[in-house]
Amino acid sequence: MNWQEFTALLVLATAMSFSPGPNTTLSTALGANHGLRRALPFVCAVPVGWGALLLVCALGLGALVLAVPLLTLAVKVVGVAYLLWLAFKVSQSRQLSEADASRLNVTFWQGAALQFVNIKAWMLALAIVSGWIAGREAPGMRLAIVLPVMLAYAFVSNLAYALAGSLLREWLTGPAGSGLRLRWFNYVMAAVLVATAIWMLFI
Repeated sequence: MNWQEFTALLVLATAMSFSPGPNTTLSTALGANHGLRRALPFVCAVPVGWGALLLVCALGLGALVLAVPLLTLAVKVVGVAYLLWLAFKVSQSRQLSEADASRLNVTFWQGAALQFVNIKAWMLALAIVSGWIAGREAPGMRLAIVLPVMLAYAFVSNLAYALAGSLLREWLTGPAGSGLRLRWFNYVMAAVLVATAIWMLFI
């Protein structure tokens, strides 16, 4: 892989990893509601799940999903349903005490599984496989270069969003710990997830 290809990969990774999406939205919401430490399992789950998705796409599953419209539709339907469920969970967290109890709880494995129903994650994985790996000389070596770079981007971008959410945590408690700001923050995060779900239906 020459330096032009590698630079193009970094540009794509930056644009896709740091732009808002289901992962970064949830990282922000978890950081704001639970704090950075409690958000870390999800932050770590994103690169694990996305790395697995990239591997199966490189092995041919991505081409199969694109070739069978029913499979593409299934990914969309499950992804939309899951995002709407997550949006509901986010919207129900109205005070930090409620959030810390159980209202907003996304486990490591749920975070990893989200990547397989996240259309944005599929689009990125398929773009990388088709543009940098498939049909190229030494595809295994290329995958060995691309995979750690993308895992690092997935981790750093979600960590940055979770950190931003955690830094807002004290301010979101509102006057006298009313939680009013947190409530509206969670409504906005839920709305972003709903908007993402609607976008997924029409791409």
